Amino acid sequence: MTPDRLDTLIRAHQHAAALCQAEGDRRDAINDFWRGADAAWARVQQGASARLSRSARRLQARLDRRAAA
Repeated sequence: MTPDRLDTLIRAHQHAAALCQAEGDRRDAINDFWRGADAAWARVQQGASARLSRSARRLQARLDRRAAA
């Protein structure tokens, strides 16, 4: 095996290893993102439930008034 061939094989191995590492890092980043998004959504749902129910009641009242007119 020539030194050039050995160098090419080493670089190919390093490239393949880097691709595997990047895929794992990408998967971890996506999981972290969604875990954070789910936690934020849960906080929004807890804090906004009173506001949302008030908004829903107001919308329903407007729709009722509009239907009555």
